Amino acid sequence: MVKSELIMRLAEMNPHLYQRDIERIVTTIFDEISAALARGDRVELRGFGAFSVKRRAARVARNPRTGAAVRVEEKHVPFFKTGKELRAALNQPRPAETK
Repeated sequence: MVKSELIMRLAEMNPHLYQRDIERIVTTIFDEISAALARGDRVELRGFGAFSVKRRAARVARNPRTGAAVRVEEKHVPFFKTGKELRAALNQPRPAETK
């Protein structure tokens, strides 16, 4: 699901709201999560999961094409850990699918 599909689904579920308002709400939520991660904060959505930032140390890697050593700078990457309820929902047995 992409952002536009999320907005459409929310609009279908909430016909009393304007689609432009739903789009503004979704964008604001994503912007706040991004801003919190940029500050180094952790964002936890109970039952869904937690977003955090992990530090990757500088290292020497290899260029796969040439085999030459390449220095990779330290960087920070987003990390997502699923919540207990989401993990349980993903691992529920599903009805047998017919072919």
